[in-house]
Amino acid sequence: MNANLDIQPPQESGSLLAHDALAGLAQARKTLPCKWFYDAIGSDLFERITETPEYYPTRVEARLLQDLSGELAHRIPDLSLIIEPGSGSSAKTRILLDTQPKLHEYVPMDISADFLYATAKKLEQDFPHLKVNPLVCDFTALKEPLALGKNPSATNHCEAYMVFFPGSTIGNFNTAEAVALLRNMRLLIAHNTCWLLLGVDMTQDAAKLHAAYNDAAGITAQFNKNILARINRELNANFDLEAFEHHAIFNEAQHRVEMHLVSLSRQQVTVAGERFRFAAGETIHTENSYKYPQALFESLLHQAGWSVNRVWRDTVESGFGVYLLRSYH
Repeated sequence: MNANLDIQPPQESGSLLAHDALAGLAQARKTLPCKWFYDAIGSDLFERITETPEYYPTRVEARLLQDLSGELAHRIPDLSLIIEPGSGSSAKTRILLDTQPKLHEYVPMDISADFLYATAKKLEQDFPHLKVNPLVCDFTALKEPLALGKNPSATNHCEAYMVFFPGSTIGNFNTAEAVALLRNMRLLIAHNTCWLLLGVDMTQDAAKLHAAYNDAAGITAQFNKNILARINRELNANFDLEAFEHHAIFNEAQHRVEMHLVSLSRQQVTVAGERFRFAAGETIHTENSYKYPQALFESLLHQAGWSVNRVWRDTVESGFGVYLLRSYH
């Protein structure tokens, strides 16, 4: 996960990666966009992260979705179409596909083409009554409504459409970016009423967060380093993965977990013909995962034009919540 929806054919992804990698590594404080984690290998590693005992968001959100699915069918009885930006394996989406009686189309959107198409094929086999319409794209580039003209429900305003945005992916964006993305999600469907079902992690427990992003099995470290391995594979780079170390911390002042790759020594790396020098201890900032306090997060929703219809909040092991939001066009 429109006119400026950045749907890229596979052959163009390399040039986009090169642009982002060269620009990020040229900064005084080096960065790489976290969206490039998700090639086929990275997507598989992330699915393994979600199965670690330390990583609570996936199991907590799945439990909340199981609990709310019946109520969701009651609140949106005519739900016919679900769009999911950044769909990944669509594992949690299966809960909804199983429980919404009038649903007939699902549009998964992901930047990893191979992973997306493999997932879509499995869904078509498991839900033969459902039209699965995968879109390879960068959902952060959403600007205008998707072209849904071939969907029978596109002209039936009695039916309801919903964007599903689980996994606390909204936490990968700072406050200004989150508001912009939430506003653009309102434009994703050109329909009288748009619903958004959104998962957000509001946990502020530093010890729990540290464990979740530094799992004992080291899978998150592999996931973080895979962005370097991908650049090696696709951009003829020569990163030595053993010369970098995964580092994740909770920045309490900014309400975010930060992931970095730390250079263990003074070194030089070549990427797409460009040379970059690293000092010992210098980092590449690869991801932020914001853990917005509830009041702050709800202020962002209000700024973006969403009204809160219902909130399901975990009270057992975290501050994770699932929001059902409504917007009127």
